[in-house]
Amino acid sequence: MANLINGEILQLLSEHKLLVNTLNLDLTVGYTGITYNSQMVKPGALFFCKGNFKPEYLKDAKDKGASAYVSEVEYADVELPAIIVNNVQKTMSLVSAAFFGFPQNNLTTIAYTGTKGKTTSAYFTKNILDHQYSVGLFSTIDTIVGRTANDKFKSSLTTPESLDLFTNMNQVVNNGLDHLVMEVSSQAYKKNRVYGLHYDVGVFLNISPDHIGRNEHPTFADYLHCKEQLLVNSSQVVINADGSHLLDTYMTAKATTEPEDIYLFAKKDSNQIDGFPIDFVYETLSDTLEQNKINLVAVSDKAATLAIAGKYEIGLPGDYNESNAVATAIASSLVGATQENIKVGLSRIVIPGRMEHFTTSHHGTVYVDYAHNYASMDSVLSFLKSQNPSSKVFVVTGSAGDKGIDRRPGLGKAIGISADVAILTSDDPGYENPKDIADTIADNINNDAVDVRYIEDRKEAITTAINESAVGDVVLIAGKGRDPYQKISGVDIPYDGDAQIVAEYTKGV
Repeated sequence: MANLINGEILQLLSEHKLLVNTLNLDLTVGYTGITYNSQMVKPGALFFCKGNFKPEYLKDAKDKGASAYVSEVEYADVELPAIIVNNVQKTMSLVSAAFFGFPQNNLTTIAYTGTKGKTTSAYFTKNILDHQYSVGLFSTIDTIVGRTANDKFKSSLTTPESLDLFTNMNQVVNNGLDHLVMEVSSQAYKKNRVYGLHYDVGVFLNISPDHIGRNEHPTFADYLHCKEQLLVNSSQVVINADGSHLLDTYMTAKATTEPEDIYLFAKKDSNQIDGFPIDFVYETLSDTLEQNKINLVAVSDKAATLAIAGKYEIGLPGDYNESNAVATAIASSLVGATQENIKVGLSRIVIPGRMEHFTTSHHGTVYVDYAHNYASMDSVLSFLKSQNPSSKVFVVTGSAGDKGIDRRPGLGKAIGISADVAILTSDDPGYENPKDIADTIADNINNDAVDVRYIEDRKEAITTAINESAVGDVVLIAGKGRDPYQKISGVDIPYDGDAQIVAEYTKGV
């Protein structure tokens, strides 16, 4: 851990045009720690005043021994040296990286962004690279910073606050790992959690309206802009050419990346790729609940050089997982993965909360998946319906409160297209009434043939759906996967997790 001194901090902030002023600052003083949580301050720490900040937090930090603070405003009634900046989030990211000696420079990094598929792709990639390298993972589900059980823990955010991110990244380096796979959310760029961070490979999976609301992105244009920042901040880029807004994303990549370092892929006979320099195409060979096979074809000379063309088995069902598999195959090969290890990594995969399936003796087959917006819900439900056209498809779902308000109509739309029975329930309602959230979803199920009900208790909703299903039916439990909490009124209430509830209940049915 570096003992970063004020002189170095000011030089860094000046280079990025973030420094506004200093108060009683000794340029030779260094810090033993950095934090934005006043409860974690130790003597000699530098304290960041960020977010929904209250002056009493700074007073608490001073009482605990903070040596100085960083803020966008001066707190004259707290006698502490200060660094005043015009953007505390950007500042915290830069200072965190410098404090830990820029750990990203000691890692090969692959980052994924997209409305859907980030977690699946991240796990695919780790599973591939694990056969050749020592790999860390920052995902929506898990954070893995080392090789032991104690080095794996539940993630609280898809992309954590910059200080937490660089703390974890430093741990990855200290534990001797050499590669890092991470998901990068649009909020990470919106809130400057990854400001100044550059990736070896950046992958743009797809984009569709999501995360647009009062606490997130004001418009789709803003959402797209934030997503595209990954393309600007990566040395090599992989883009799914079947995604929407291809021209926009491709031109964004070209603005900062040489054409030979941009790889485009698409499904065979895609109708929107004319005029674009496609490098790979793939086609479905088999797509059932039991087997998923594709054939990957190298189109360009640079694609052929990677030597990964051929047939692949994918360990997750669903045609929507094929593009994720192709993206990870290309990205993994760019950092040195062999074709053999790519094949093994894609075929032997279990992702917590992603299309986990459970069989029953007297009822339907149950799937647990994290699908929580229109794009992912429509993909999963339409696939399950296509595999079971003469049987019923049950879905149990809700939607998070206080965010992603635009998701709710989309969930209803997807349910109306492919489900037969929908049991709406609680899913991290936050400070909202879960019934109100469910009503919005229900109001957008534009299909009177769908049996729609509301059961607030999530465990009861799950067991009810399973009990009502018959042999041959399919039950999808969507939204939470293995999440061990329900977020209610600002409190994380312990919850068994969808997969655990299903696993226990299906033992006897």
